[in-house]
Amino acid sequence: MQIIEYFKLQAKNLHKDFKTQKTYFDSTYGRDLYEYAPKFFDIQALLSDFDIDEDNFTLMNAQHHIARLAGFEKWTEMLKASPFAMALSKLLFDNMHKISIIEWEIYISGEERNYGEPFDDEFKLDIFKTVFADVDDHQTTGYDYRLAINTIMQTENQIIKPQKRKRKPPSKLLLYH
Repeated sequence: MQIIEYFKLQAKNLHKDFKTQKTYFDSTYGRDLYEYAPKFFDIQALLSDFDIDEDNFTLMNAQHHIARLAGFEKWTEMLKASPFAMALSKLLFDNMHKISIIEWEIYISGEERNYGEPFDDEFKLDIFKTVFADVDDHQTTGYDYRLAINTIMQTENQIIKPQKRKRKPPSKLLLYH
């Protein structure tokens, strides 16, 4: 499965979860509210952390939020990303239980500052694989918005072949613990 197809599937799953929306009257607030029966994503957590219009949630909105969970500002930015950035975004999405997007951005910007130059997408991918993806002792202070991690992550043919390195990670690379 191509990475973009994987994210399209996640957007469809998020949209399906929103479509479980049911209205109920809450006497405490004196108005109708929504409840959900999601299978894939924690809708309540997404609603509280992101500016989501519950009344008009479309597949395009779902794509936008999946792109944000994968480290992009919007879906079209994801579509234009390099293959290395796409591979990194999938790893970020699949490992959100280890490190949030914000934690990753803070970490990588600190490493770029220490190294003295910005890293390219391929180098960032190598760093992520080395420091986070293959290490089980990390746990984020952020939130994992996925409900069924195993259901989302277990998809046939989603193996991404590693690319050849152009340069080695800096020897002063700080490990995130």
